[in-house]
Amino acid sequence: MTPAARSGAPPAGRATVMAALGRGSVATGAAGAVVIVMAFLMLPIVALFTYQPLHSLLHGFGAKVATDAILVSLKTSAIAFAVVLTLGTPFAYILARRRFPGRTVVITLVEVPLVMPPAVAGLGLLVAFGRFGLLGHTLTALGIDLAFSQAAVVIAIIFVASPFYLRGAIAAFEAVDSTLLDVAGTLGAGPLRRMLRVAVPLASAGLGAAAAVAFARGIGEFGATILFAGSFQGTTQTLPLAVYALFDANLDQAIAIGVLLIIISAAILLCSKLLLRSWTISTSISRFPGAPSSFAPH
Repeated sequence: MTPAARSGAPPAGRATVMAALGRGSVATGAAGAVVIVMAFLMLPIVALFTYQPLHSLLHGFGAKVATDAILVSLKTSAIAFAVVLTLGTPFAYILARRRFPGRTVVITLVEVPLVMPPAVAGLGLLVAFGRFGLLGHTLTALGIDLAFSQAAVVIAIIFVASPFYLRGAIAAFEAVDSTLLDVAGTLGAGPLRRMLRVAVPLASAGLGAAAAVAFARGIGEFGATILFAGSFQGTTQTLPLAVYALFDANLDQAIAIGVLLIIISAAILLCSKLLLRSWTISTSISRFPGAPSSFAPH
């Protein structure tokens, strides 16, 4: 008599039970991994939010060092953001729609700041635009002193944040149906009009998502800024620099500013995800064979 017969369970039934137990073990292991990872990622954030009473945290938001850092961060990030959008959008459109020798090299060079350590980026900006840098003598002769000024903060943000926008913008423009651009061309639209009236509206959600990520990266920029612009309250001290400056002097205040940065960054990332979802839906609709297009130039 076989073991299966002695146990009273048919072989097929035993295999089913073993398979169910295996699936249960996998599900339990996966759930455990999710819990461990989420706990590890969320514990520092929860610790920051609960380190001090809520009223003390809110009071820290309104301290002068915090308000000064907020103003500097918003001003410099807004200027840098405008420059990135104005110059980066047509640049990304050209890279997405054109194929030319050396295109891969150009895209790779655009992506280098993504993997460059922020401290190295700051050193590079300093030896390029500083008073004794590569362009220092020329800029000094023109009466321009960029290093350790608010303009240096803007340049540092542009340098570290623009690749995030460019990568997303290139992907967004590549997803636009080329047929629509060709049709617009046959209707008499020039290259600039095709970009503004057809490509940008169709890729708008993807461009918005890329812009949100770039803006969040710019708000959180630290390494390049402190080396190239310094940390002077009310002038070049952004929110991350204020956290660093207050770490030894006033830990409660530093944590309050850190919490404020987390809130701002989370809000920006949430907006980018909503825009990306909208972009995915709109792209799917635009590729539907019978879907009408409302972006043809008039």
